[in-house]
Amino acid sequence: MKHSTHWQAPVDHPAYLGHFPGTPIVPGVMLLDAALHIITGGLSAGRSEVRSLKFLSPVTPGESLLVEHESTPDGAVRFEISCGARKVASGVVVLGITS
Repeated sequence: MKHSTHWQAPVDHPAYLGHFPGTPIVPGVMLLDAALHIITGGLSAGRSEVRSLKFLSPVTPGESLLVEHESTPDGAVRFEISCGARKVASGVVVLGITS
């Protein structure tokens, strides 16, 4: 079952000061953090593995995004982030890995 959640890139995050002054874009780590937060329902992802991660299009502050995710048969979670028809990022994560 696919789950969908809307998320808006914050307009005043301090990361924009260095990423990039004058023409800010949302850092990829912020997109990954938002996806993990949504996937886990705000709980800690614990020790997790990012199996794949692709950033496909830049996101500017204030853009509204759609984060969609679903479990795979092997227990991983596949996610995709889009802005309208534009795909922004996609990846596969495995949550709560134990040694």
